[in-house]
Amino acid sequence: MQIVYVSDGKAGHRSQALGLFGAIKRKVPHAQLQELPLDQLSVLSLIYAFWTHRLSYLEHAPDYIVGVGSHTHLRVWLLGKIYPKAKTIILMKPSLPISCFDYTVVPAHDGVAASPHVLVTQGALNPLQNEQRHVTGRILIALGGSSKRHQWNEAQVLKAIEQIVQQHPQSSVILTTSRRTPENFLAHLGQQSYAARLDIYPVERTPQGWIFEQMQLADTVYVTEDSVSMIFEAQTAGCRVGVIAIDRLKSDRITHMIDQLAHDQITDVIRLLHHAAPLSEADRVASQILGLSSS
Repeated sequence: MQIVYVSDGKAGHRSQALGLFGAIKRKVPHAQLQELPLDQLSVLSLIYAFWTHRLSYLEHAPDYIVGVGSHTHLRVWLLGKIYPKAKTIILMKPSLPISCFDYTVVPAHDGVAASPHVLVTQGALNPLQNEQRHVTGRILIALGGSSKRHQWNEAQVLKAIEQIVQQHPQSSVILTTSRRTPENFLAHLGQQSYAARLDIYPVERTPQGWIFEQMQLADTVYVTEDSVSMIFEAQTAGCRVGVIAIDRLKSDRITHMIDQLAHDQITDVIRLLHHAAPLSEADRVASQILGLSSS
């Protein structure tokens, strides 16, 4: 089985595609992935390939063509015309009509109705599974920053971190930042009396895959509510998940979803998600796409 992934180079999008591929490979071990960056797929070359029905840089005719990111959608559709036997899959709400693709995988908060060819998921797909390696008393705090719907509130975040440390005096607490975390935040955090209880890993000092490994080891993960993808990643890894509130600039489907998920208030700035069974959305989607039972 050959899977072509049209890549826009964005790490978050690649994570979704690798999540789906990993789930497919668990069910079809001989599945192979070929990643094609956008700069190898000019629209003109794809239009020309209509007449030849092949592309020289594709090693094998694909069975599935996957795209994530708005700039990939037209190219996935064109590739589907060149290889009409392949199934086309977009892992987000597409910029082209949904009918242009065989499958569209859409997070529920995007508000697209499910159908046989629209697969609605809890959050975006990711490559995690619950590896059953969680260490009791190990806590991960993952900080985001300002976004189009949230405004960073340093005092509120510091208060939440202090509460987590105080409530878990015997736990090992690891803290990491993101590219959106304000540059001076860690300096201010270091001035707090409880900072000595933290093992701090700034994002620029963490190698690729570090955060996913920490989610496999932590039994509880606290995430600022702007980091929606991390909430679902921690759930998929099988962690207990807490949400740290920061100021909202607006209310929309995303904030409503967070309110539905995280309604167990434990402090004035921290809410817990119900500790349900780990998510396995990539496996469920792979089963549907492959025509297998999703049970």
